[in-house]
Amino acid sequence: HPDKNKDPGAEDKFIQISKAYEILSNEEKRANFDRYGDAGESQGFSQQQHRQFHRFHDGFYFDESFFHFPFNSERRDTSDEKYLLHFSHYINEIVPDSFKKPYLIKITSDWCFSCIHIEPVWKEVAQELEALGAGIGVVHAGYERRLAHHLGAHSTPTLLGLINGKITFFHSAVLRENLRHFVESLLPGNLVEKITDKNYIHFLSDWRKDNKPHVLLFDHMPVVPLLYKLTAFAYRDYLSFGYVYVGLRGTEELSSQYNINVYTPTMMIFKEHIDRPADVVQAREMKKQLIDDFLSQNKFLMVARLTSQRLFQELCPVKKSHRQRKHCVVLLTGEGEKFAEAYEAFLTFAVANTKDTLKFVHVYSDRQPEFADALLMDEEKYHGRSAVVILERRNNAGKIAFKALEEAWQGSKEDNFILLDLLDQLRTDPGLLSSETVVADLNDELAPMFLIRWFYSTLDYISDCWDSLFHSNWREMMPLLSLLFSALFILFGTVIVQAFSDSSDTRDTPPSGKEETAAKTEKSEASFSKDSNRIPKKGFVEVTELTDINYTSNLVRLRPGHMNVVLILSNSTKTPLLQKFALEVYTFTGSSSLHFSFLSLDKHREWLEYLLEFAQDAAPIPNQYDKHFLERDYTGYVLALNGHKKYFCLFKPHRSGDEGGTLGSCEDYNALQHAEARGKSSCSPGSKSIKNKLQKLSFWMERLLEGSLQRFYIPSWPALD
Repeated sequence: HPDKNKDPGAEDKFIQISKAYEILSNEEKRANFDRYGDAGESQGFSQQQHRQFHRFHDGFYFDESFFHFPFNSERRDTSDEKYLLHFSHYINEIVPDSFKKPYLIKITSDWCFSCIHIEPVWKEVAQELEALGAGIGVVHAGYERRLAHHLGAHSTPTLLGLINGKITFFHSAVLRENLRHFVESLLPGNLVEKITDKNYIHFLSDWRKDNKPHVLLFDHMPVVPLLYKLTAFAYRDYLSFGYVYVGLRGTEELSSQYNINVYTPTMMIFKEHIDRPADVVQAREMKKQLIDDFLSQNKFLMVARLTSQRLFQELCPVKKSHRQRKHCVVLLTGEGEKFAEAYEAFLTFAVANTKDTLKFVHVYSDRQPEFADALLMDEEKYHGRSAVVILERRNNAGKIAFKALEEAWQGSKEDNFILLDLLDQLRTDPGLLSSETVVADLNDELAPMFLIRWFYSTLDYISDCWDSLFHSNWREMMPLLSLLFSALFILFGTVIVQAFSDSSDTRDTPPSGKEETAAKTEKSEASFSKDSNRIPKKGFVEVTELTDINYTSNLVRLRPGHMNVVLILSNSTKTPLLQKFALEVYTFTGSSSLHFSFLSLDKHREWLEYLLEFAQDAAPIPNQYDKHFLERDYTGYVLALNGHKKYFCLFKPHRSGDEGGTLGSCEDYNALQHAEARGKSSCSPGSKSIKNKLQKLSFWMERLLEGSLQRFYIPSWPALD
């Protein structure tokens, strides 16, 4: 028992034991279980169990009538038993059937006072709606907890509607009129069109566009009856529906045109001829069974147009046996007045020769070109003309047997005699259909455009979200709300962190010139100082060329705390400078925060000149339009680039007469400026070995890791063209 056993599965086990005892203790249910398996469980509560409760009550002299609540199931109404739903039955049968009719479902449970209170209204409405064509369902939350949870019902009683697989909850007072209005509100609003003298011709003439028969109901009720709306929903794929309120002014011409008895509800079906109905039914009380029988016999036009594969399969089904042969006579034609005469002749022939084993259909060849080519073999004699083919579907894979009339169809008497003779021969000689082929599935001509389908789907989704926001159980909304607030929290946190990061970058901007203190730099570059004593992990130095391909990953989007040490060289100095560079920086390769690259001065001089303009206080750079612009030698320069914080440190090559070299500080560079302006750089290979340019690089690297070098900030990294 779940009250004694705290195991999570105890309650489910208790329910299973109770259901098993319920079946085994009742001979009738036991026999049903032996025959049908679990189907016996749908018979409601165990009578034996109820008798036990009854004896329990009697033993304690408990008279439930004192409270006027009929909990004893022997006195309860059992009308709900035939509506009981189980999870598999709901998923496999009820949901697909909801595309043909709406369902009103009640979720109930034992010892539910409110359930007993609404039971009389529910019983009356359930019987009334079922007679009109709506579906009724009852879910017992105690036995079908999985289904109740799937439906989103967390309390009892709960009433909901199901249509097109979509669940809608009922939130009004449980009254007969409210429930009827709720079921009616589930239906689409454009199922039935109001018809008057002004629009009836246009409505009936739409059979060419809709490819459907049109139904008119004449009645003296000002509002369209719910029975008619439910019928229109069930047959909406086959028929178009209109309603004529005969008591309204403006319908006199329509009533006299078709000789309508205004005191008796009348239903008419119109097909290809709008001047006369194809079938009529009259009754003082229109019952669902009468309407279903009437409409099911008139679901298609006399010569329906094949507009989809589904329609082709319904009108021309696959033969199941020799006695159930059904043949289709297909008119392959075109649109417009040119083909109208041939079509009218074929329609007249079809009306005169309609049989259960024959279906007459037509196809627009330009809309179904693959189908037409497979049957006519692309013969010249049929081009631009109509043709008639008799066919029989052999299987669902598209295989058909057929025979085409030898000449094009013109609708003459001779054509009629030839076709009639072939149909007579076909009754005695099925082998007449000597040709076989495989046809592809037909195009769905009437399918809405993708944008329209997307628009309606979006509209339904917004409507569902809006309804859920105000009416859904908060327990059901908690996962969505939790996800929403988590996303907002992460987004807000990211913005705050980025804002503080930007402000810290602003504070790191140099105060002006050389007043930056060593304490600040040591603190900001603590990660480098920690890595400075690391032992090299490899026996070589990885130096990659900085190009426009890897520029973004190696500099612009370099991870925070990482730096790229870039050597400037030319094609002529590449080999000696790289060798010396590798020797100088080898002891620093153990740091995971440092990356080593080289930049070709011949390719990217302008990029370097732009960068050095921000270091003019340390190494003044003449204007690029100076006459010695292209003669200036920057080989041997080394830049330590911090891509995240947008600054760099500069190493200037060792020069003859300068024992200390330049370590990126603000020493006197006037001599360099004058020498370079004359185009006589003291670092040229002629004055000293190229390798000596990087003689003091290792000391500069140590100061870089200490954070004691001057930084030159830039607003953004320029493009490396």
